[in-house]
Amino acid sequence: MTQQPEHPVSITSARPSRSSDINKRQMRYLMSMGIRTICFVLAIVTTGPLRWSLVVAAVFLPYVAVVLANATDRRESSGPASFDTQDRLLLESGPDDANSGERDQSSHNG
Repeated sequence: MTQQPEHPVSITSARPSRSSDINKRQMRYLMSMGIRTICFVLAIVTTGPLRWSLVVAAVFLPYVAVVLANATDRRESSGPASFDTQDRLLLESGPDDANSGERDQSSHNG
């Protein structure tokens, strides 16, 4: 039988799955290459300084795309963290509890 942890465990610090990470990086790369293609097409259609800025963008976008595609999730996870229950505030008794004590005493006197 497995041993249950004493406190609830938070797993929100877990990394995403490898396939999810790869899919996200592929989408970033494809979006960057799509922007690069648009820059090339617009560079053919436009003239003047805008054309050259689009050519420069199209030349440097592959470098940016590769850097972004290779950027993996580098979050360090120390494992599941348990919730600390000692810092929680406890509810205190309300004013009704104090009055009920007086009612109990009066009912015993009469």
